[in-house]
Amino acid sequence: MEKKNPHIGKKSRLSVMLTRWQVYTLVLPAIVYVFLFNYMPMYGVQIAFRKFSTSKGVLGSPWVGLKYFEKFWSLPIFWTLIRNTLTITVYSLATFPIPIVFALMLNEVRNTRFKKTVQTVSYAPHFISTVVLCSMLTLFLSESSGVFNSIIRVLGGTPKDFLTMPSAFPSIVVWSGIWQELGWSSIIYIAALAGVSPELIEAAKLDGAGRFKVIWHVNIPCILPTIVILLIMRFGSLMSLGFEKIYLLQNSLNMETSRIIATYVYELGLLGGQFSQAAAVGLFNTVVNVVLLACVNTIARKLTEISLW
Repeated sequence: MEKKNPHIGKKSRLSVMLTRWQVYTLVLPAIVYVFLFNYMPMYGVQIAFRKFSTSKGVLGSPWVGLKYFEKFWSLPIFWTLIRNTLTITVYSLATFPIPIVFALMLNEVRNTRFKKTVQTVSYAPHFISTVVLCSMLTLFLSESSGVFNSIIRVLGGTPKDFLTMPSAFPSIVVWSGIWQELGWSSIIYIAALAGVSPELIEAAKLDGAGRFKVIWHVNIPCILPTIVILLIMRFGSLMSLGFEKIYLLQNSLNMETSRIIATYVYELGLLGGQFSQAAAVGLFNTVVNVVLLACVNTIARKLTEISLW
């Protein structure tokens, strides 16, 4: 049997790259960006295993192993941080189907003008900054002049300062996020629905299927790969909550449920200057996310044969 020269494959790949150099030139800025801002910072991960000193630098700081991880695990507030983080993330995860339902409903609208208007209105809140959103929530939920408490007064109820109620905090964070991101999150599902074959829909209608059955037996199965991929990615960031909104809405009275891992890392690192401890907590959070991502990806591959890898 004739042996293949391994250098031939390499030469052919190199020749293809040289032939299509324009394409690789366009990709180069993205590669450089990812390398600089995603891979280069990994060098600093070792701070979590060192007693970091700004005067000694990263490599000059003494190695302490898992000291800061053990310190975090032994903190009295450790389980409180885990509970609060999981409460908000699982609550948010439970609302995952809402953009899907919205996209399916919008896909059934036949009036093009009305459909575009709804899309524009639902997309708009996405472009509101977190600071502005928190200011709006503070005004709307104000005990003295807020819209919600004004309605409660009219109905004969007793006004409440919702932002100081620990039990109300997760709902405020999650549902304000849904309002802000509903339209934006539904874009990818609307795009997937646009790719559903009209022949399949017509065939289902000829078989006597109504709108609901077409949605259930045609539209949803066609966009199922998109749903599964996005769900896996959602699980991959289960423990990662953006601290901006939560930190801005946080106060001393709702701290019982508003103090999460992300805000704790901010308090330790930027406010307290405990860089090693903050890096250890952040790395712990990342490792949990990676493990969850791998587990959910494996389960999805076995159940649906759809996965990220």
